[in-house]
Amino acid sequence: MSSIESDMQNYKELLSQYLSTRDEAILYQAEQFSKQSIQQNISPDEIVNVHYEALEEVVPDMDERVRDSFQFLIETMISYGLAYQEHQVLREKQIELRSEIGVAANMQETLLKTTIPTHNSLDIGVKSVPAKEMNGDYHHFITDEDGNIGVAIADVIGKGVPAAFCMSMIKFAMESFLDNDINPQRVLDSLNRVVGRNVEEGMFVTMFYGYYDTTSHQFYYASAGHEPCYILRHDSGEFEEIDAKGLLLGVENLVSYEERQVDIHPGDLIILLTDGVTECRVNDRFIEQDEVLDIINQYAHLDAQEVVEGVFKYFERLQDFQLRDDFTLLVMKRND
Repeated sequence: MSSIESDMQNYKELLSQYLSTRDEAILYQAEQFSKQSIQQNISPDEIVNVHYEALEEVVPDMDERVRDSFQFLIETMISYGLAYQEHQVLREKQIELRSEIGVAANMQETLLKTTIPTHNSLDIGVKSVPAKEMNGDYHHFITDEDGNIGVAIADVIGKGVPAAFCMSMIKFAMESFLDNDINPQRVLDSLNRVVGRNVEEGMFVTMFYGYYDTTSHQFYYASAGHEPCYILRHDSGEFEEIDAKGLLLGVENLVSYEERQVDIHPGDLIILLTDGVTECRVNDRFIEQDEVLDIINQYAHLDAQEVVEGVFKYFERLQDFQLRDDFTLLVMKRND
């Protein structure tokens, strides 16, 4: 007797015993039968058919309508079994994909990790939170031998694993620059050639790069199509937009980026951000730029890290704790 025939005979005996005694202990044996059937890849319609054949022997005078109803059920379960198998395959693939994305996200966090510089005259705070597992935003610091600070904030047009590897490539390119060669124009010129040669077609990068001279307290900057950034003046409480013209990285190889500079006074805040901050959506509307700046101003009296944490929490609550885009806000505050 084959294994399936033996299982079927056991099922018939269990059914007959249960109908006679209503003993709940038999239900446990039926449960074990179900588990064995799964291990043997027996489909739901086959189990229904086993039940039908067993019932015919136990109740030979079964009503014809009941017989017909089992035929109906068997056909239904055949379709159900096929659909269930497809669902299980898709579910397993989804779990596998999530696991791979989780590994990639951890790798991205490790690869893109940067150290916030410390300087007596400058307080720096950063908050960067991905809307999903992978972060399309990027920020990075470079410090030269004189203690001057280079800072980059970028956004990849394109998401997921390719964007993460693109950011990693940019980071390692930046770290290869010499300490005395980190002024904004040269950095963006070099990165543009790197991105143009190595990034797949259709993927571009916006970047704002600044260089803070800790002796003269001048801030030099250039932009590759990035979101305008701001300075909040301590004396007047007014915001100044700091922007420079420049194409996105990777659009054209032969591009020379415009460099500008601005004086930073005691108490002033340099505010660098991505469009996940300025294009925050609530229901069907975008938050107005003035509202974003007003919220930043409300926290401006705090330490730099407290500023970015407070602003993030405000917009997180505003969006019901569901970010629709990557959020990166970086604040540099002159102390003296």
